Amino acid sequence: MSSDLAKKECKPCAGGTPPLKGDALKQMQSRLKSGWQVLDEQRLEKQFKFPDFAHALKFVNRVGEVADGQNHHPDIYFTWGKARIQIWTHSIQGLSENDFILAAKIDELE
Repeated sequence: MSSDLAKKECKPCAGGTPPLKGDALKQMQSRLKSGWQVLDEQRLEKQFKFPDFAHALKFVNRVGEVADGQNHHPDIYFTWGKARIQIWTHSIQGLSENDFILAAKIDELE
């Protein structure tokens, strides 16, 4: 299943763009595959599990390639068989549509 968000491209936020809040966040989250959590209305996070170190490493490298292509870089925490991705828009200290676009693109890597 391909998300409509995954087909979009990240665009730089204009100065003064307010972060998404409340119902707007819930609506955007509903467009993602399950597992993504909105933390304190400021960050988007998902945990991924893999059978071993090599599969986790391959996944985080692919996430890095996608993120670099979108010029929108998440925090990536990775260890044997696990990866945790945190996304937010640093310039607005919160969540923007770009974060959900990147999350949807990451979901397509699974």
